[in-house]
Parts: sequence; structure tokens; C-alpha cells
Amino acid sequence: MIEASLATQYGIRIRQHPDMPWDEFCNYVAGIMPETPLGAVVAIRAEKDPKAIRAFGPDQRRIHSEWRKRGATRKLDDPVKLDMEMQNFELTMARLFGGGGG
Repeated sequence: MIEASLATQYGIRIRQHPDMPWDEFCNYVAGIMPETPLGAVVAIRAEKDPKAIRAFGPDQRRIHSEWRKRGATRKLDDPVKLDMEMQNFELTMARLFGGGGG
């Protein structure tokens, strides 16, 4: 996807530039627009609007769902971080509903 996106946006065939400095390559990738293959996937993964998500086609839903599952799995891999997030969530809920100090 990176190769296709660089070709689409910049007209660069990355394999024809083996001497391109790493920082230049990173700058190109960082500037990828949503109209490229990689940009489209990033936009789908980042979407938070439930209305927009409901309008996704089957492939978009798959991409979005797989990304969310990956994030959830990573949270489960770090029990200490997960415990801290749960404690923060509990405090937030308690504050919202009249409990908890603060």
C-alpha cells in the first residue's frame, strides 16, 4: 500500500530510488492523503462517527473491525495498563453519577 500510495500521490516509484534518505521517505509517507490506498485505510481505521461507520461497505467494515479488535487485544496484553484504565473509568463513572471524591 505504501508503494501504491507514493506512486499515486507523488508519482514516485520507490523501488527506482534505493538511495532515497530515510527521513525523506518518512516525510513522504507522513504526507499521504486520504485519496491514496494507504490514506483510505488509515481514514477507515480512524473513523469514530457511528453514522459514518454505519455507511461503510463490507470491506470498510472489515478493515475497521479488524483494527478495533487489534487495539482491544493489545490492551489485554498489558494487565497493569488495563487495570489503570479500568480504575480511571470507574472514577469517571462514579463522578458522573454522584459518587467518588473529587
